[in-house]
Amino acid sequence: MGKSSIALTYAMAAAARGEEVVIFAFDEGLGTVFARAAGLGLPLQAHVASGRVRMQQIDPAEMSPGEFAHRVRESVEREGVRVVVIDSLNGYMNAMPEERFLVLQMHELLSTLNQLGVITILVLAQHGLMGPMQTPLDISYLSDSVLMLRYFEAEGRVRRAISVVKKRSSAHEDAIREFRLTAEGVKIGPPLTEFQGVLSGVPNYRGGTGPLLTPDRLPTEGPSGG
Repeated sequence: MGKSSIALTYAMAAAARGEEVVIFAFDEGLGTVFARAAGLGLPLQAHVASGRVRMQQIDPAEMSPGEFAHRVRESVEREGVRVVVIDSLNGYMNAMPEERFLVLQMHELLSTLNQLGVITILVLAQHGLMGPMQTPLDISYLSDSVLMLRYFEAEGRVRRAISVVKKRSSAHEDAIREFRLTAEGVKIGPPLTEFQGVLSGVPNYRGGTGPLLTPDRLPTEGPSGG
C-alpha cells in the first residue's frame, strides 16, 4: 500500500536534517526494510552506518508491551532520538491480551514522547483491500495528524490515493491525491477532482481532464508492499 514507504520517507528526511531516528520493525525483517528503502532511492543504509538511524526488529512473542515501552524511552533518553517509527501497530497488538490495554499503553507512551519533544510515526494497517475497510484499532484521538491511504481502481489499473484526514491545532489540505512509489521516492499527483468516492474504494469518474498520474510521467515503479 505504501504505509511503510511513507514512514521511511519521513524518517530519512529527519535524518538528513541531522536528527536521531529509531525504527522499530514488527512486521518485516531488516533485510526487507533495507531493500524497500533502496528501491525508493532512500539512503537508509548510509544513515544506519553513520549511526544517525537505528533499526530494531521486534518480536512481540518475545517482548512484553512494558519492555517495548522501556526500550523506546531508553532510545530517547539515552541516545537522543528525536523521531520514533513504529511499524506497525498491528504487530504490537499481537503482544497485547486485550485491545483496551493496548490503547492505555499507547496513550501513556505517546504522552511521554510528546512531553520529551519526540515525533512518533505509527503505522496501522486496515482490514480489507478494496471497498469498505475496517480499522482494527481506533487511535485517531491519540494522534495529532492522520494520513489515510487507499487503493482505488481507474482506467484498468489499481492505484493509490493519499489524504490528510486530521491535523490537530491547524488547518490542512483536504484534497485527495494519487501517489505512486518510484525509484525516485514517493510521487504525488494533482487532486482527484474528477473522482467521487475514492476513500470508499469504489470511485465514480465524473469526466474531465483526467488528473491521474501516467506511466510517461512516472516511468519507474518502486517496490510493492507495505
